[in-house]
Amino acid sequence: MHCMKEFVCVTSTMSTSPLQKPREWKPLEQRKCTDIPWLLLFILFNVGMLCICGFAIATGAASRLISGYDSYGNTCGQKNGKIPGIELSGRDHTSRKYVFFLDPCNIDVLGRKIKSVALCVSKCPDTELKTYEDLRNFSAVYGSDLCSYDVQPDTYSSHSNRATKCPTLPVHPSASLPVFHRCMPVDISCYARFAEAFITFVSDNSVVHRVIAGVMTSKEIIMGLCLLFAFYFISVNVFISSIKMLLLFHILLYELPNGKISLLCRYVILNNGAPQVILLLLLFFMRKRVALTIALFHVAGKVFTHLPLLALQPFWTFLTLMLFWVYWITVLLFLGSAGSPVQNNQTGLVEFRMDGPLQYMVWYHAVGLVWISEFILACQQMTVAGAVVTYYFTRDKSQMPFTPIVSSVLRLMRYHLGTVVKGAFIITLVEIPRLILTYIHSQLKGRENACARCMLKACICCLWCLEKCLAYLNMNAYTATAINSTNFCTSARDAFFILVENALRVAAINSVGDFVLFLGKVLIVSCTAFAGILSLNYQREYTVWVLPLIIVCVFSFLVAHCFLSIFEIVVDVLFLCFAIDTKYNDGSPGREYYMDKALMVRQFPIHFR
Repeated sequence: MHCMKEFVCVTSTMSTSPLQKPREWKPLEQRKCTDIPWLLLFILFNVGMLCICGFAIATGAASRLISGYDSYGNTCGQKNGKIPGIELSGRDHTSRKYVFFLDPCNIDVLGRKIKSVALCVSKCPDTELKTYEDLRNFSAVYGSDLCSYDVQPDTYSSHSNRATKCPTLPVHPSASLPVFHRCMPVDISCYARFAEAFITFVSDNSVVHRVIAGVMTSKEIIMGLCLLFAFYFISVNVFISSIKMLLLFHILLYELPNGKISLLCRYVILNNGAPQVILLLLLFFMRKRVALTIALFHVAGKVFTHLPLLALQPFWTFLTLMLFWVYWITVLLFLGSAGSPVQNNQTGLVEFRMDGPLQYMVWYHAVGLVWISEFILACQQMTVAGAVVTYYFTRDKSQMPFTPIVSSVLRLMRYHLGTVVKGAFIITLVEIPRLILTYIHSQLKGRENACARCMLKACICCLWCLEKCLAYLNMNAYTATAINSTNFCTSARDAFFILVENALRVAAINSVGDFVLFLGKVLIVSCTAFAGILSLNYQREYTVWVLPLIIVCVFSFLVAHCFLSIFEIVVDVLFLCFAIDTKYNDGSPGREYYMDKALMVRQFPIHFR
């Protein structure tokens, strides 16, 4: 409640009371633990996540998922208890360790399951069985019955219900999956129905259909890639022109005599088009702030030179997220096979369902996915912020810790885990409603009226914008915490005040900086696409290599986005440090600036002529 009050009242407390003592920023001093109650809450939440996993394992869901179970509630590879009302339950399957599907090719894509009766068998058929006599011989040789438990092998050919109680002929050769004991056909032709169902699903999805149709019918794919490459060069030229005009105005304002200014302006207007003139005027009014952005990028390059381990942060974050997501999906699969056995009234087969309060465990588990994922990303931001703050506020760079990144991680784990927990929770509060509304919009697509569709999209857009604004404020709050060791709300308030005081600088840095980073992404994707064309142009049919090329380009974009996002974080942290430095220091003895010389040149150009 204290945090929410500060966020609500933050705009009404912009002015500091004369009796209120202003905050004394003391970088890297007075380190203390922050937001401990939130850390305890997060620990309790994770205990709940572990309890869900333990419940799934204790109720046999883990063994059912790994060992598999038949359509009568029996787990393969063990002795089972009798289920009331299920005739073929309670069987001893100690010797039957594999799950065999009577019709493994009947796959329900939308239901994410195989629509077939499942049995526990002692051996998967490794050869094709074409007749019921082959089924009987297979049972006699290997002791593995492939028909229902209530059908004897000698009656396979004459049983009246053999069409439903015996496998669909011919039975394709199959093999057990590495960990999960399921007999799956080794002949890929068996999955023709799956491919057909998947194509039907894709064709029903208008967005996916338009994307695939646009790609596969675009016979001028090479020309499109060339246009992308040309767009890259145009973007680079525009950026270079902007930098040249910035330097031109720097010369105009500080170097040229007054008599030559009008001549230079006339030359620029006569040798540039209208867009360049408009851009030139924009740069004229924001020239100093754009110059600050250039200086920040220059210093950010120095940061990566002194802190090379920063480049590995996306890798460690991605690895941590992958491990957590694998755990989360595993527990979700456990929950999918947990609960009490219930007989399906339509098919007569057994399904496991969670009833009552237990069904809400899935929702709890879903909230954990969002909150913990945001927590991992917030830990990356706090780690980078702590390392950059150490670099900025250390006057003698030779006196920095041997590994500032490791020092920042240890400082985070010892003092500030509660702060990142709180920041991640705030993002979760906005992200979950947005995801729910997005899901509702996708489910109601084509069935809601235009007004409802517009309102849903507006709500989703507003929540997305709010999420981005809060994420930016969180990033600066983590920086303030790394400097002053204050709790999340205090850090967010202090960072908010600093950002408001430098609103034009923030706008310039975000606009120009995002444009430069966009050029970097375009450069990487364009080079990847060009290399892909050179590597794959021996294929005569474009349908053979266009999809792999697109996948490679998308992957290269994601990699570029991950690594350049670290550079963006470094620039944002440097700017906040710079703003604090210029606000609370004036260069006098005892209040010397911490900033790099490149920033000092931009801040005080007259003194460095």
